[in-house]
Amino acid sequence: MDPDTERMVQILNRIDDVLHCQRCDLKLSRTHVVVGTGPLDAKIMLIGEAPGRDEDMKSEPFVGSAGRILNELLEKGGIHRKDVYITNVVKCRPPENRTPRDYEIEACHPYLQKQMEAISPKAIVLLGKTAAEALLGRTVEPGKEHGTIIEKDGIKYMITYHPAAMIYKRTLKDTIAEDFKRISALLVG
Repeated sequence: MDPDTERMVQILNRIDDVLHCQRCDLKLSRTHVVVGTGPLDAKIMLIGEAPGRDEDMKSEPFVGSAGRILNELLEKGGIHRKDVYITNVVKCRPPENRTPRDYEIEACHPYLQKQMEAISPKAIVLLGKTAAEALLGRTVEPGKEHGTIIEKDGIKYMITYHPAAMIYKRTLKDTIAEDFKRISALLVG
């Protein structure tokens, strides 16, 4: 575990033992708790839905197929992965990669809130419908709202598709790439 991840675990352990979390039934199917990765002074935070199989095995977010796509999108947007903090709405893999249930999102929310407070990013990129709805507290339609920037509590949020959407619908590639090119602009605006 890198020093920034260890420090984040210490911060989250003020809530309770994050690496041995018992807050919901996702504890029954996980291999590891996937806290997040990146510098604690990151200006940009990316929030996805939940860890997948590869993430659960490696205990790191976005290291599988969606992670490779995310890396490509960040690069095209002129952003280095090492400069952003990446996490998910829930920290444990849902069975069969299903969408996290509301009570699971609610159980993990104190951890996510504490991460956001600790990092204090200037901008948060919401990767997909689940992350956007969890953070904005309303129904979101990524097809209509991708690229939208919303200011809330002094933080700029940008809604975009989850990188995995490109796996299932290759025609989204240019659309998502354009969204990622706008991320750097969030820091200067």
